[in-house]
Amino acid sequence: MTPGNATVLSVRNLAKTYRSAGEQIAVLRGVDLSIAAGERVALTGESGSGKSTLLHLIAGLDRADSGEIRLADTLLSDLADAGRAALRRDRLGLVFQQFNLIPSLDVRDNLAFQSRIAGRHDAGWHAELVERLGLGDLLGRYPEQLSGGQQQKVAIGRALAVKPLLLLADEPTGNLDEATADAVLALTRDLVARTGCGFLMVTHSTRLAATLDRQLHLSAGVIA
Repeated sequence: MTPGNATVLSVRNLAKTYRSAGEQIAVLRGVDLSIAAGERVALTGESGSGKSTLLHLIAGLDRADSGEIRLADTLLSDLADAGRAALRRDRLGLVFQQFNLIPSLDVRDNLAFQSRIAGRHDAGWHAELVERLGLGDLLGRYPEQLSGGQQQKVAIGRALAVKPLLLLADEPTGNLDEATADAVLALTRDLVARTGCGFLMVTHSTRLAATLDRQLHLSAGVIA
């Protein structure tokens, strides 16, 4: 963790088991991790190691079997489904490999979507995101009219527009070519530093992981 910065994410002894073909499969076997405000952390691991499962648990999209997830001062296990949804809306930024933009909204409205429903829209910050992400000439376009890199920039801007405590990204550059992936991640790193939020990125790429402040590896259900 970054010395002196507040902890935005604390995960303790997290376990998750799934049933498949009549068998119990332990995906997570006691995961521990912490991320400080402003810290940028990469999580690597083999396919099927539980990286996406861990992100979904942190985002409150699924429930752990045991252990603790705390976002700042909020314990996720204390929240019902509505509380978890509010947490995702107000305090988390989520970016996935599939861009998940709303097809019927143009770039301007996609960017502002989460911050508006959270009641946290900041016109000045919105304008800065548009400029930093190079989207000024694209605001009236719809997702189908954008390249993959442009769509992912919009998705990242939408996630950061709410000024989250924590940005979670699951293979955010997986659908992009190497040069575009590098450019998009560099922008993301800079914008995370600008907001001071924590950043946890799942990636298969050790090269991209090495560009973040800290690298964690998930193997056999635990973080090495």
